[in-house]
Amino acid sequence: MDNKQATLELGTKPVGKLLVQYALPAIVAMTASSLYNMVDSIFIGQGVGSMAISGLAITFPFMNLSGAIGACIGVGASTLLSVKLGQKDYSMANRILGNAVMLKIITGVLFGGLCLLFLSPILRFFGATDNTLPYAREYMEIILMGNMITHLYFGMNAMLRAASKPRQAMYATIFTVMLNTALDPLFIYTFDMGIRGAAIATVLSQTTALCWQLKIFSNKDELIHFKRGIFKLDWNIIRNILAIGIAPLAMNAASCVIVIFINTALVRYGGDLAVGAYGIANRIAFLFFMVVMGLNQGMQPIAGYNYGAGNNDRLMRVLKLTITSAIGVMIVGWTISELIPQPIVGLFTTDDELIKRTVHAVRINSLMFPLIAYQVVVTNFFQSIGKAKISIFLSLSRQLIFLLPLLITLPPLMGVDGVWWSLPSSDFVACVVTAIIMTRYIRKQKAQTKQQQLNISTQ
Repeated sequence: MDNKQATLELGTKPVGKLLVQYALPAIVAMTASSLYNMVDSIFIGQGVGSMAISGLAITFPFMNLSGAIGACIGVGASTLLSVKLGQKDYSMANRILGNAVMLKIITGVLFGGLCLLFLSPILRFFGATDNTLPYAREYMEIILMGNMITHLYFGMNAMLRAASKPRQAMYATIFTVMLNTALDPLFIYTFDMGIRGAAIATVLSQTTALCWQLKIFSNKDELIHFKRGIFKLDWNIIRNILAIGIAPLAMNAASCVIVIFINTALVRYGGDLAVGAYGIANRIAFLFFMVVMGLNQGMQPIAGYNYGAGNNDRLMRVLKLTITSAIGVMIVGWTISELIPQPIVGLFTTDDELIKRTVHAVRINSLMFPLIAYQVVVTNFFQSIGKAKISIFLSLSRQLIFLLPLLITLPPLMGVDGVWWSLPSSDFVACVVTAIIMTRYIRKQKAQTKQQQLNISTQ
C-alpha cells in the first residue's frame, strides 16, 4: 500500500480498525517512553539517592515548559497536516512539514540557550533548595544543551503519525527507550557520572532516533517529504500552526505553573522528601496517562482528516471509541494505585519514609483517574479538529481555574495533605465542566447534520 492510499483510508476504513491501527503504535511508544522515565528515575533513585529523586522532580516545570513550546509546534503542525491531507492539498502539507522543522530548530536553540544563562535562579524559583539544586542543575545543563534535538525528535514523531506512518513513529520511540535504558547504567554507574549521566543518555538516544526520522522524510518516494523550497518560513502557515498549537502550549505552560506551586507548597509543608514523593507519584500516574495520550495520538489524524473531509459521523465514532478505551485504561490504573502501590513505589527507593509518603500520595492522586480520562480525551478532541479556544479553556480550567485556588487555600488548612487532595478535587470539577461543553457540542453537531439532510431532501 502506498502512502497516498494509506492517507485516503482515514476517510473510508472502519473507524474501529483505524483507531487500533493508529493508536496501538502510539500506545506502545508512549508506554515505552513512560516506562523509560520510570526506569530512569529508578536508576537515579537507587544509584544516586533520595535527594537526586527530589532534584529530578524539581526539573518537571522545566520539562513542561520545554514540552509546551515543542507541543505548540508539533501538535499544531501535525493537526494542520492531517486536515490538509483530508482536503488532498499535498503541496501545502509539504510546506507545513518544512516550516515545522525550521520552527523546531529556532525555538529549540533559543529556549535552551536562554535557560542555560539563568539556570540556577530559575531552578530556585521552581522550588530547588540547597539540597536539591546541585542534582537539578547537573541534569538540566545537559538536557538544555540538547534541547533542539529533543524538539526535533518529538516534532518529527508527530509529523510521522500525521503522515500515516504511525508504526515508524512507534519504532523511533521504542528504539530511543531501549537505547536510553541501555545507556543509563553505563553512564550512571560504569562512568560514575550520576544524574548527569542519565541526561547524557537521554540526549544521545534522541539524537540517534532523529537521524532515522530525518532519513524517512528525505525519501523522495514518500507523499510527504523534504524538498527544496518548503523550508522558507511562511507567515500564514506559522500563524495557522500557532493558532492550533496554542492549546497544548497553554496546557503545558499551565502545568509548569502548577508544578511550581506544588513544589513550593510541598517544600514548605513537607520538606524535600515530599517533593520526592510527588516525583515518584507523578512517574507512576504517567504510566497510565501515557496510554491515554497514545489513544489521543491515534485519534488525532483520524479526527483531523474526517473533520477536514466533513465526515461528522466518523468523527463522532472515533471520539466515542477513544473515550471508552481511555476510561478503561484509567480504571486499571486506579485499581493498581489504590490496591498495590507499595511494591511499585519500592522500586524507586529503599528509603522507608519516602516510601510511606509516596504510597499515601499515590492513593489520593489516583482517586479521579477514570473521570479525568474523559476530560483529557475531549480536550484533545477539540485540539485535533482545530478548535483551539475550547481546548485551551478546558486545559486551563483543570489546571489553573480550579487547581490553583485549591493549592493556595487547602495547604494552610490541611498541611501537606492539602496539596495531595487539591489534585483529585480539581479533576472532578474539570470533568463536570467538560461534560457540559461536550454535550452542547454534540447537540450542535446533530442539529447541523439534520439541517444538511433537510437541505439535501428539498433540493
